[in-house]
Formats: sequence, structure tokens, C-alpha cells
Amino acid sequence: MTDPARPGLLERLSALFLREPADRAALTRLLRSAYQRNLLDADAISIIEGALAVSEMQVRDIMIPRAQMDVIDVHSKVEDFVSQVIGTAHSRFPVIGENRDDVIGVLLAKDLLRHYAGEEPFDVREMLRPAVFVPESKRLNVLLREFRASRNHMAIVVDEYGGVAGLVTIEDVLEQIVGDIEDEYDFDEASDNILPEPGGRYRVKALTQVADFNAAFGTDFSDEEHDTVGGLVIAHLGRLPRRGEILSIAGLKFQVLRADSRRVYTLIVEKPKT
Repeated sequence: MTDPARPGLLERLSALFLREPADRAALTRLLRSAYQRNLLDADAISIIEGALAVSEMQVRDIMIPRAQMDVIDVHSKVEDFVSQVIGTAHSRFPVIGENRDDVIGVLLAKDLLRHYAGEEPFDVREMLRPAVFVPESKRLNVLLREFRASRNHMAIVVDEYGGVAGLVTIEDVLEQIVGDIEDEYDFDEASDNILPEPGGRYRVKALTQVADFNAAFGTDFSDEEHDTVGGLVIAHLGRLPRRGEILSIAGLKFQVLRADSRRVYTLIVEKPKT
């Protein structure tokens, strides 16, 4: 039974914010003070700070760069690009004409079911959904509002000259707000950086120190050039990996569980079967 003499969460938060913050930095300090006083948990403070950050960020800050876009050539046959659709596991693909600046529409992966259901003939052009174009400078909070209103999930980002600069999805925006808290804040113990998953796999934070990873997996990766497992993966590929990408290093299977255009967050690691 709740003690009537003890103030509730709402009352405690109201008392905390009676000191009206002068700017956003002061507001952030108040939020962290609320966390330290157990008025907000890690999930809540992450979401609030993420929402504040989104209002100041632009599309160019989170977009998938043009060079990393997975696109489909409108002139290609289904048999030529279906392996790409399966391998990337994306639900939407920009479809291009003459080059990457010529985005003529978006193909939904689910529309390929018509092809395999025997609905002939299958014409990629007839399956295209209209592409939405947004400037690099658009604010993320404005873009999120437009995504929700139009029910679009993807937008093609264009530069000041009208060329394609990249793409952004509603998932990319939402991840700025509700992303993996354990990757953004050091609230958990280091032992939680490596967690067992069903099937003998392990969920590993990209920020896990190489030394800790070696101790857990019996490996001997050097930490002279890379401090973290995420750095090790990036160095092995020579670029930032894409979400869902799979690679093998020293016999271990790494799958990128979460990543964006700037960093790696979470990996699934699987030991070789003996």
C-alpha cells in the first residue's frame, strides 16, 4: 500500500523542475540529477535526452551515405537482384535508372512475393512506390512528423545541387531517441557487455574492450591499434559495417545487430562449432 505521507513520482519530479532551467544544458543537468536521485530510470532519461537531441539534428547527421546505399537497377531482372534483397534483409530498396542520382521509385521487398506467387508478368516499374525526397538540412523532428503523417518509412536525401546524398529511414530517426541505452550510457557493469543468447551465441556491445573480449572468448586480438571490439570489426572490413552484415574473424562469426552511418552499437558473436 502506498504511504500517503510520501510524495509520489509526479510530485517529486515537479519539485525538481521548480528550478526552471535557463537553457538546454541546464535541463540536461536536471535530468541527470533526477537519475542520480532515482526519480528517472536509465530508459526514461535516454528517451528524453534522445528526443531533445533529435530536435537539434539534421538529416545529414544520420543518413546512410550514397556510397553505402543498397539500390536496385530498374533494368535488372528479378533473378539478378533477389539475392541482394535476401542478403541485406531490408524491407525497402531505392530503384535507380541511369545512375544513383536517378532514383525513380522504391521497391518493397514484400512485393516480390507476387513474382514467386506466379503472378506473371512481373514488371519492376509497375511495382514501384513513389520516392520521397528531403534536403540534407531538414530537422529530424520535422522529418519524423512528416514520416508519421505520410506513413512513409524511407526518404531519399538530396544535396543543394539536387544530387542524391544518401537515404534515411524512420527507423534511423527513432533509434536516435530509443537506441540501445547500454551502448550510450555506462550504467551497467562491464560484465553485462557480453551476454549469452539462445543457440550458443553471445550479444556483445561494440564498446567492449578487446582485453575483456579476449578473456571471454579465449582469443588473442591485439588492443594496440583498437581498444574496442567495434573498432576491431571496422578495421577488418575497412569501413563501417551495415546492419545485418556478417563476417568471420579468427574463426569467430560476427553479425552486426545494430549500426548506423556513424558507429557500431551491438554485435552477435558465435563460436565455431566443435
